[in-house]
Amino acid sequence: MEAATAEATGRGEGISLTVIGWARALLYNGLGVPDKAFAAALEAIDCPTNSAAAAWAMVELIEAGARLGELEAAGKVARRFAQIAGAASTDWAIGVNARSHALLCAGTTAEELYGDAIALLGRSQMRIDLARAHLLYGEWLRREDRRTDARTQMRAAYDMFTSMGLEAFAERTRRELLATGAHVDAQRVQMLDELTAQERQIARLARDGLSNPEIGARLFLSQHTVAYHLRKVFDKLGIHSRRELAAALPSSESGLVPA
Repeated sequence: MEAATAEATGRGEGISLTVIGWARALLYNGLGVPDKAFAAALEAIDCPTNSAAAAWAMVELIEAGARLGELEAAGKVARRFAQIAGAASTDWAIGVNARSHALLCAGTTAEELYGDAIALLGRSQMRIDLARAHLLYGEWLRREDRRTDARTQMRAAYDMFTSMGLEAFAERTRRELLATGAHVDAQRVQMLDELTAQERQIARLARDGLSNPEIGARLFLSQHTVAYHLRKVFDKLGIHSRRELAAALPSSESGLVPA
């Protein structure tokens, strides 16, 4: 990032600086360092490029600002992002907007917004933002002393983060889980590229809801062979059932690789 900043500055590329500022903010929010995330997001938002990355940085600033108690600054940016989300009117934009506003609310209002965010983001393909919604909701529940509910949300987030290889967010979630009194194994980052080509095909079809006989018919395999390969997939991904495939595998058809 330092090298990229120097190069972009030398070339006068304001959009690049905005993207780098957003990336810094994302990194520091993942690491749980809100003061640095806030400063980096502020730089990205202030860049006079009006790029998409500036809007992404607004989301990072709201989260960091809420954790720092910078509620006035976070609220101001949240109102700006709400206008963007309303104009875009996508599940992602409206879902992230709900998640962001939940950070600035309390009581039943916050809980309803977190629920809306998870429902909306669950309909989008932005699994990272869905995982972050589960994490933030879990953190809120822990502060409300609802530890059992908090564990449910944070375990969902932890499984998603580890399956995507998002080490910083996974570690942040693990620390939060430990704070609830839960037992958490050492962080496991799944290596999806260990799957063979045939295992990838079978895993993808099983994730999409096909039964073993249906997968076998499509790939010209016996259902017993399909079951054998699925057991190997489960072992490699560290999961135990077909239901967990949706969280363990990316939704993109372009390939199963670590995020």
